[in-house]
Amino acid sequence: MICFPDREAAGRQLAAVLKPRLNKPDALVLALPRGGMPVAFEVARLLHLPLDLMLVRKLGVPGHEELAMGAIADGGVEVINEDIVHSLSISDHTIAAVAARERVELERRSHVYRQGRPASELNNRTVILVDDGCATGATMEAAIRAARRRGAAWIIAAAPVVSDSAFAMMGRLADEAVCVAVPEPFYGVGRFYTDFGQTQDSEVMRLLARAAEIKGQSHVS
Repeated sequence: MICFPDREAAGRQLAAVLKPRLNKPDALVLALPRGGMPVAFEVARLLHLPLDLMLVRKLGVPGHEELAMGAIADGGVEVINEDIVHSLSISDHTIAAVAARERVELERRSHVYRQGRPASELNNRTVILVDDGCATGATMEAAIRAARRRGAAWIIAAAPVVSDSAFAMMGRLADEAVCVAVPEPFYGVGRFYTDFGQTQDSEVMRLLARAAEIKGQSHVS
């Protein structure tokens, strides 16, 4: 079974898979925070690309929050996993309540991470969406739809490890789907990492600042 030491190592492996397929110099890496940030930082660093965020939030099933019944993303995008909603008889009221709570967290993160900076312009750009893994694929689906709504010309959905159903969705909705592994059976993203500790807000902000610093140094040189 494939197992990454940590998110940084996974990001380096993902960058190696992406590199020969990337021939678009205008590409922008967008991390799905928080867990996708260390992965995306390594991708952006090794491919010499700018880094920003695509803010998304999973809509967890009440009592089983790790299971996504959907997701929301920047720009009012909402994705619902109808199979899970129907199989668990989740009401519209429950979905609305969870979505409202997650929108509050999405706005908090936007305020904390961006600190007044506008989101990157995606119109007519190549965008690489990066997460640390995709199980149901709900958050990646929301990210793809949000990037498309914001005018991205070419969308690459990328993660180190994804389920076969998530990979199929990524290939259907994005222009390209890229991963290191699609293991079967899929036990959940965390099972494929030795260190899968929670990424903190401070780490997201540190890596954003570091990426901006690297970009500034490259412009000087």
